[in-house]
Amino acid sequence: MAAAERQDGLERASVKEKARQRLRAFDVGDKFSRLPLARAAVLLPLLVREGRLHLLLTVRAMQLRRSPGEVCFPGGKSEATDKDEIDTALREAKEEVGLQPEKVEVICRLVPGIDKMNHLVTPVVGFIEDTFQATPNPDEVSDVFVVPLEYFIKPLNHKALPYKTSSGYLSWMHCFIYDDQERKTSFKIWGLTAHFAVFLALIIFRKRPTFEVDYDLDNLISSAENNFMNLYASLDERKKSNL
Repeated sequence: MAAAERQDGLERASVKEKARQRLRAFDVGDKFSRLPLARAAVLLPLLVREGRLHLLLTVRAMQLRRSPGEVCFPGGKSEATDKDEIDTALREAKEEVGLQPEKVEVICRLVPGIDKMNHLVTPVVGFIEDTFQATPNPDEVSDVFVVPLEYFIKPLNHKALPYKTSSGYLSWMHCFIYDDQERKTSFKIWGLTAHFAVFLALIIFRKRPTFEVDYDLDNLISSAENNFMNLYASLDERKKSNL
């Protein structure tokens, strides 16, 4: 038993180390933090189960005004007391699912996105223990579940929907249906949450997905940054035209 546990521990460490190295090469730090948009951040919590990387996701409570019942990552708007986006993501994860900040090994910040409310949303990637037991705050979260990260490049159920942002920028929105066999529940993962999950999976696995993506896979970081800056520029243009 002890030998099997030791082997399991070594495998987990090796899976994590590979992911760490690949993610650190994509760390944008505070490169986009100075853009004049209201800020928000989400935590992309990675854990290793049975030798495979998984992502922890939440379902928003039905009584919330914005996007009730939708799948998302723990996160929210920045507050004045937050030092940076990492602080925001960790604070929100603690408030929403009871994840203590010291239990998260923060790896990097990835290229941000812009949500429906025109917040600059920074994804913060961190490792958590596979033994973590979420305690959802019922005011904000109705459910917590995990999905194998590989599902976001090799899904069983995926649709790409053409999507025009509020600024008029046209792109594809990924929509995944994930069937949780153990719990006999299906979850719809789409929008910015799916966008971040796909990008994370592309970085770590370095494999071509089974569906089309808006990236040059040979120059993933530069094409992700270009896509983001095009989106930001179209938002800026729209703001100017509304003045």
